[in-house]
Amino acid sequence: MIVVAHCRAGFEGETAIDLTRAASAAGVDAKCTTVVNSAYVVALLGALDLRRWRQALVDMPPIFARSVFAGSGPHVLVAAEHTKGQRGGADRVTPIVAAIEALASPASDLWVEFADTNDGKEMSTLARALTARIEGELRRRGLLLASAPNAKSAIAPRNRKRLHVFLPDGATAYVGSSIGESGSPWPMGIPRLKMPHAAPSRSTLKLVEALITFLGDSETAKLRAGMRAVDLGAAPGGWTWQLAHRGVRVTAVDNGPLKGEVASDPLVTHLRSDGLRFRPKRQVDWVTCDIVEQPLRIATLMADWIADGAARRALFNLKLPMKRRYDEVLRCIDAIDARVSRAGVDATLRVRQLYHDRAEVTAYLARVD
Repeated sequence: MIVVAHCRAGFEGETAIDLTRAASAAGVDAKCTTVVNSAYVVALLGALDLRRWRQALVDMPPIFARSVFAGSGPHVLVAAEHTKGQRGGADRVTPIVAAIEALASPASDLWVEFADTNDGKEMSTLARALTARIEGELRRRGLLLASAPNAKSAIAPRNRKRLHVFLPDGATAYVGSSIGESGSPWPMGIPRLKMPHAAPSRSTLKLVEALITFLGDSETAKLRAGMRAVDLGAAPGGWTWQLAHRGVRVTAVDNGPLKGEVASDPLVTHLRSDGLRFRPKRQVDWVTCDIVEQPLRIATLMADWIADGAARRALFNLKLPMKRRYDEVLRCIDAIDARVSRAGVDATLRVRQLYHDRAEVTAYLARVD
């Protein structure tokens, strides 16, 4: 069985560790092939039970892999010398459909994907041209449900089965499927989010993606108007704006200034103070933190907020070192687990590198109600 994972360019090594850990949980070995800055990893797994593999991804969610699917490949579509005229007469559809038919039961969505790099995006025109043709043929064969929604919708239901066609180049393809929590709700693991014109910084999209990723369908229940939040390291106000936009009362803590309309928002109180030292007088519903600091210090700080009862839920970023990044994330996870355990607090922790993250990961830590 072949597994393909999308990731941020430069994090192929960490993504390979994700796949190796999941494979171990599924009881198989993984032989990963990585190319630096390719933005994807291919892993060859042994005799794999697909259900067991998907359960392993749920039990041990990848940290750096944005999207994972299992299938087969690489399938040769056309001779390499014929790929320059990518929209020429070569029949790429027939071998792709045959490969899908050999693997898949009917699915709800088809995603024709490519690597999230400048070179990979050269495949976007070919991917668009192939999508409608492959969809038509799959529907004719009963492999794609006629009720499938537009795959570009912001959030696909998490229990949908998706067919993947990944084009590393114009001559070859990997095909496979993912389902529910073992995959991603977005093609290539990339959410299609619109930048709000009133937000003071693009970091606001990072918080939106985190809320969708970690809260899913429960977002409106867990983050609603009238709640109270503290935003540590708030300036220039991208995260604060997003919280206030949802009707949350926010204490924005930062010695730097807030910018734009968030600076005068009646739901926002700006405190010029050190975010690493501030604590509220009474418990808040949320604490968020995007401070540039050593990851272990931020992890410990957020664990203290939850363990001591200063906040019920936390969303925060951990800025990663240049080397041994996976080890550092695991060290932070261990520190958080140890702190909340000592306090006798039952909490849930999830860590992911989001599409809008750079050299960092985002974590969600919450007391269990």
